[in-house]
Amino acid sequence: MNSNQTAIVTGASSGIGFAIAQAYLKRGYNVVGNARTIERLQAAAEQLGNPANFLLVAGDISQPATAAALFDKAITAFGKVDILINNAGIFLAKPIGDYTEEDVDLIVATNLKGFFYPSQQAAAHMASNGHGHIVTITASIAMQPNAKVAALLPILIKGGLNQATRGLAIELASSNVRVNAVAPGIIDTPMHGADEGTQAFLKTLAPNGAIGETRDVVNAVLYLTYSTHTSGTVMAVDGGGTAGTW
Repeated sequence: MNSNQTAIVTGASSGIGFAIAQAYLKRGYNVVGNARTIERLQAAAEQLGNPANFLLVAGDISQPATAAALFDKAITAFGKVDILINNAGIFLAKPIGDYTEEDVDLIVATNLKGFFYPSQQAAAHMASNGHGHIVTITASIAMQPNAKVAALLPILIKGGLNQATRGLAIELASSNVRVNAVAPGIIDTPMHGADEGTQAFLKTLAPNGAIGETRDVVNAVLYLTYSTHTSGTVMAVDGGGTAGTW
């Protein structure tokens, strides 16, 4: 299928972002992938078979200039941007007293600024075109904190992004731009490692006793960007973890 559409994916070199980029490429989309270094993007491109419609744009996504470059280069290469996936993010779980000033600065830069500046570019571009999708990858723990995981900074920032998703959806509704979020629970990515003890603990964080796969998040993202009547939604993909206590 050749959709003749273009998606920007931040944090596209590994994990969930890589899986999202791969899914769009398989469906014939043009994909503009961002990561902090060109080396990581080149390694991802090699894994994908170096497709001609995968444009690599390296840079710190917390910087306005990087967000502007993403859109400028995407528009120059492919004419327009139809989809923005705000995937770049970090997760730091620790008791509140253990967070350092560096932790705060890092998570605000990556998770907050890394959402705001690309979304600002997308809002202007998509509103002028009269269509588009913005999807942000947040975290289900920001919807339902868990006593087993002290993670105030992710809850603070990702919870704000969940609310920002609703606010931006209303702001852009009249321009036919849909804004949604996917809130994963524990997903099997390299960040969690393969240690059996860690894996066993992670499985206790969902009532179904399982760890999700990247395809679970990809399927949610694809649904949201195919939908013409879904906006302002935060979709949990967490094995039922936000449904209540167990």
